[in-house]
Amino acid sequence: MDYKSLFEVRLANENDIESIIDITKEAFTSYVKLAQIPTTPALTETPEDILHDLKNKIVLIALADKTPVGCVRIQLLGDGTAYLSRFAVRTTSQNNGIGKSIMNLVDKIMIEKGIKEITLHTGAKITPLVRFYYGRGF
Repeated sequence: MDYKSLFEVRLANENDIESIIDITKEAFTSYVKLAQIPTTPALTETPEDILHDLKNKIVLIALADKTPVGCVRIQLLGDGTAYLSRFAVRTTSQNNGIGKSIMNLVDKIMIEKGIKEITLHTGAKITPLVRFYYGRGF
């Protein structure tokens, strides 16, 4: 029997664009409701927006049993810092380690790139998400 990790987190590519859009829309639809905000730009992204980010940011995608279930984008800023955005995990795949797996790779990449500080924005009303970020040192 072939035993492998439950999750794979890797750099995204152009073949992942539709999956990234689907994951982001699903997660941020829930985010908008929980944060009690009218909308977010994450809900109106186009394939061209994702392609732009693939060329200009670090874009990671997580797969569970080869099915895309999570993603994140990291922009390296010129001052030795980075900005994390569009962190998203499908609602059916949350609370099972996928988010932690994504963030573990983010940490590894940031160390390799010499990044000492990462910033992000999140909805303060979404307690589980705030706890997740605080638990990761944000």
